[in-house]
Amino acid sequence: MTPLDDYGHSLAGASVLVVDDEPGMRNFLAKTLGPRVKLVAEAASAREATLRLDEAQFDVIVVDNKMPGGSGIDWVRDQRRKGLYAETVLITAYADLETAIAALRAGVSDFVLKPFRANQLVGAVARTLDRGALRRDNRLLRHALGTDGDTQLLGRSAPMQAVRGMLGKLAPLPTPVLFTGATGTGKELAARTLHRMGGRAERPFVAVNCAAIAPDRIAAELFGAVEGDRLRPGLFLLADGGTLFLDEVAQMSDTLQAALLRVLEDQRVRPIGAEREIPLNLRLTFATNTDLEQAVAEGRFRADLYHRINVLRIEMPPLRDRSEDIVELAALFMMHFSKALGMPALRLDDQTLMKLSRYAWPGNVRELRNLVERSVILGGFPDEFAGSGSLTGIEAIENLDLVMQRHIHHVLELSGGNRAEAARRLGVSRKTVDRKVASWGEDG
Repeated sequence: MTPLDDYGHSLAGASVLVVDDEPGMRNFLAKTLGPRVKLVAEAASAREATLRLDEAQFDVIVVDNKMPGGSGIDWVRDQRRKGLYAETVLITAYADLETAIAALRAGVSDFVLKPFRANQLVGAVARTLDRGALRRDNRLLRHALGTDGDTQLLGRSAPMQAVRGMLGKLAPLPTPVLFTGATGTGKELAARTLHRMGGRAERPFVAVNCAAIAPDRIAAELFGAVEGDRLRPGLFLLADGGTLFLDEVAQMSDTLQAALLRVLEDQRVRPIGAEREIPLNLRLTFATNTDLEQAVAEGRFRADLYHRINVLRIEMPPLRDRSEDIVELAALFMMHFSKALGMPALRLDDQTLMKLSRYAWPGNVRELRNLVERSVILGGFPDEFAGSGSLTGIEAIENLDLVMQRHIHHVLELSGGNRAEAARRLGVSRKTVDRKVASWGEDG
């Protein structure tokens, strides 16, 4: 027989609603589950249970099949039509085939047969939680297929240190965060980092590109839909307890913007075709490479929604403003793709690293990553980045700063000491030149 404590890990964070009209049984259910789960709520009737579901969301519902005014199976079936998202465990005294088939069709996850012992009840609830988590993980895995596999926010430059500092301040807070910046600057990676730094790190991080889902499907994908007698959960529900990242928010239709505004205001979501709004426990993060203020002025984006998502904003710096990170990024990408593709790594000599550092990178980190991947596959860098320097590997990387220092000094001399003109010739921002000169201990 399995000890009750063996189920502790899978139950510890669960919320459970027990539904039974008999006070003695209801008390036994609550006392058995109470010490092992996060929350137990009770309902003495189907009507009371329905009101409970209108107020809060539960992970598991334990319901007796024999109740005044109808069966537990009928109640579960009715709630599924309304948009019930919780897993269900049915208590019944009869395990005939007809009852079992009806329960499964209604969406019941497991059974407990009367009379039963405490460990049988706890085991059924634990199994139900595990199955529900597995289904959710499978749905999230299917959603994540084909997404970018990067998980690290790389770079030690001053702009990236400032970004990390802001993420650290915001991580413990539930406040929505808007990430802005050009394509390829790492907005999703920054959102993932924020998720990992906070208290939701063990829960899902779900990224959604609003521009990549067909307009006629996106509402169902996000909010879910009742199909027949079952709820197909959307990404809001699948991300419950974790973080939902909505990218390209400026591409949302007017209808979807209005629906998202309601979700933000009410912290509830109503699946398409459902009668009930389901409470949410989510951190919402957003991203765009569009000027949302201009979009609001032009009537393409709702002003009220903009103010709701723009509580805290993090601007991701372009790669040209963090040129000192290029060497580190190139080396790490080279190591990653050489291992992932099973192909030889290319030489990163001082000439190649200098050329990489002087390039403007309009596609930002994503462009650099793609260049390294393509070069590994083809067995060499394109002509504009190829080099034949004498220093390679760590020696080249460690000495590149000296090469950059000499090059910037040379351009400054050609520009008569005018840093703005030097920055123009170098193809970088004035503040990049100022930062590099300051890092060498020169006041210019």
